[in-house]
Amino acid sequence: MATSDPGTAVDGDLVTRLEEEGEIAADYLEEFLDIADLDGDIDIDVDHGRAAVEIVAEDAGDDSLRRLVGQDGQVLDALQELTRLAVQTKTGERSRLMLDVAGFRAARRKELVGIAAEAIERVKTGEAAVTLAPMNPFERKVVHDTVAEAGLVSDSEGVEPDRRVVIRAV
Repeated sequence: MATSDPGTAVDGDLVTRLEEEGEIAADYLEEFLDIADLDGDIDIDVDHGRAAVEIVAEDAGDDSLRRLVGQDGQVLDALQELTRLAVQTKTGERSRLMLDVAGFRAARRKELVGIAAEAIERVKTGEAAVTLAPMNPFERKVVHDTVAEAGLVSDSEGVEPDRRVVIRAV
């Protein structure tokens, strides 16, 4: 069942549309798991104005879903894009759906918040700017949000796959 994040103000029509995106994505991913002969449950939510879908292991000790993450989340990024395309094909609208597998993105988000906090502290204690390692769009968004919450500014610089976040004082 899809629910809306209480910390995010979104209107009822948008929530309904995002829930529909989640359901379409879940159907697509269930077929994908069947073809790949992988076991997993699918959780659907609405988070920060986006449909959020996660594939979780049915058995806590089963790590077979990690194959769907790949090195540095590359397989997960590709699967997310395929899922977005499946949603777009059904709805006719571009999807910003976020996909997580086996908690990979959640764990990475936590790690990125820590990296951003260290860089923020460096800027607050006098460094003019801190440039972070290259990151994918999901990772950069997490850092930009963390920096904004701290009252500093950040920009993305460079070209994929070497695009990185630069954090500065206001």
